[in-house]
Amino acid sequence: MKKIKVALVGTPNVGKSTIYNTLTRNHEHTGNWSGKTVGITKGDCEYLDTCYTFYDLPGTYSLISKSKEEMVATDFIVFEDFDVAVVVCDATSLNKGISLVLQTKEICKNVVVCINLMDEAKKKGISINQHLLEERLGCPVVFTSARDKEGLKELLEAIKLSEPSGYLAIDYGVLNEPLKEIEQKITTTKYHARWVALKILENNPYYISKFQELGIIQERPKCSFSGDVHLEIALKLSFETQMILKGVIRRSKNSCEEKRRKIDQILTSKIWGIPIMLGMLFLVFYLTIVGANYPSSWLFSFFSLLEEPFSNFLAFLHLPPFLIDLLVNGVYKTLYWVVSVMMPPMLIFFPLFTFLEDLGVLPRIAFNMDRIFSKCQACGKQALTMCMGIGCNAVGVTGARIIDSRRERLIAILTNIFMPCNGKFPSLIAIITIFFVGLNKVYGSVFCALILTGFIFLGIILTFLISFILSKTILKGEPSSFTLELPPYRMPKILDTIIYSVKNRAIFVLGRAVKVAIPAGVLIWVIANVMIKGLPILTYLTNFLEPIGRFLGLDGVIILALLLGFPANEIVFPIMLMCYLNTNTLTDMDNLVFLKDILMQNGWTIQTAICFLLLFLYRFPCSTTLLTIHKETGSKFYTFLSVVIPLCVGIILCLLVRLLFSFTL
Repeated sequence: MKKIKVALVGTPNVGKSTIYNTLTRNHEHTGNWSGKTVGITKGDCEYLDTCYTFYDLPGTYSLISKSKEEMVATDFIVFEDFDVAVVVCDATSLNKGISLVLQTKEICKNVVVCINLMDEAKKKGISINQHLLEERLGCPVVFTSARDKEGLKELLEAIKLSEPSGYLAIDYGVLNEPLKEIEQKITTTKYHARWVALKILENNPYYISKFQELGIIQERPKCSFSGDVHLEIALKLSFETQMILKGVIRRSKNSCEEKRRKIDQILTSKIWGIPIMLGMLFLVFYLTIVGANYPSSWLFSFFSLLEEPFSNFLAFLHLPPFLIDLLVNGVYKTLYWVVSVMMPPMLIFFPLFTFLEDLGVLPRIAFNMDRIFSKCQACGKQALTMCMGIGCNAVGVTGARIIDSRRERLIAILTNIFMPCNGKFPSLIAIITIFFVGLNKVYGSVFCALILTGFIFLGIILTFLISFILSKTILKGEPSSFTLELPPYRMPKILDTIIYSVKNRAIFVLGRAVKVAIPAGVLIWVIANVMIKGLPILTYLTNFLEPIGRFLGLDGVIILALLLGFPANEIVFPIMLMCYLNTNTLTDMDNLVFLKDILMQNGWTIQTAICFLLLFLYRFPCSTTLLTIHKETGSKFYTFLSVVIPLCVGIILCLLVRLLFSFTL
């Protein structure tokens, strides 16, 4: 069987990963915004007598190699072993794709051009002369509609039949002479000498260092050109693209395009953009709150029924009573608390979030916030990581990879905690319902979602404020520019959205939470059951923390619960109830009337509730997020800052609330 290695290249939002997923039957996901995946995935596909190995490269607008995704894609094309490069272009915006085709042909001898989204082009009244484009590019051109699986067989055939045609030599005008000077000093023929010279002329430190390591050059060659190299390259690529596309594209009047423009005018409006965004968040929260109630109760009931059989099974194994108690009331109960509380909201929230992402709404949110983030000396892409953080702060932290600048990436990572994650929702909802909404089931969910949206808005304000402070102190610098393409509105495939959300987000986050819940369950059981002078360790700890709690408008029990909730935010409230009720195991919080009585009997007031919510929201990241921050930053200092910054904010807000209530009483 013939084997062909294929590199998939393309700008963001062209359906490149859809082609990859369909052909390899994989489920890699690229969000509907720029550079979400900064890595390479590999998959195989068999068609007739040929085995194709596809490498899905990061979406990139160019191969100039400034951003991380550009470097990853360029490195693969230049230095890795493969047979064909397939450049995927957007039929509705062909000029960006053709520019990438020209750059790819400069460093790859065998290129196939895939014009995807032909269905979208047809809707917009766009037609493309395939034969003329193929003639001008000097390589095969295939039309596809990957979502509908149209043209993919023709693409595989074109890949199989394609032959190397040599490197493309673009006429760079005033750069030609300097390029020739440098080419004469290059000692290898393995790579395209003209492209190597171009990188040297650009004064690209990354590639100059790499060329020296590979022995392509001994030292950086000097040249006589002193102008703006990048500007000259951009102008020439733009000119070449225009010449190639002249007469290739025809457009007819189309009402769908006009409707899209009108919708964009509303969603990106300075007046309506932010309110609409908050309205969407409210709707997502409302559906999550209403939808998660019953499944969560069912899971609690189901796992509770298994407690006795599990205990009997352990007794059958002749385990010591203390170990049975530890495994059942410590580990098992903590585990099913986390699963019961986390799973239902995540299975609702993440599909809704992914739906908005694939629909093309989230890039509009980033567009609305870009102006504000620029004033904070941060990057507009941070808005996207904030949205991810609402689902899970750890996901938001890893999502910061889409930001090219390390300085701006660190700002996004350090401020992501100000977005309340999915694991905090159950406790937030319980407190909001008890103290601010009431137990009216008819209107309670609506008001609860409104208040929860208000806390999100507070988190957004704090994100702007802390981003500005960081950019003026330890992370000084100017905001970098970035290209944010507003992708077309596409109705997502519901089944694919659900599969991706459950597999890659909900289950992934839940799995990490379960891992940290096991040692947390052991710790909780130990401090609740090990006695010193007739009292459990729990009592000594709460008494020790009582002065700190009073100072912040809380009590020692709340402070201990917040500290012990470090492994997972979901167990903060149950630990608090366990302390109040003097039990040695986590307590069910399903009955809100019962909960209200417990809290009121232990001195809770409106002030206590507000202070708890603020410190619960802004104390420090959970263990999963903290480990992710350390992994992403590679720095103990920034990991330490990620704890200190929100904790200081939470404490200051609690003291302000105490001060405010002291004036009103």
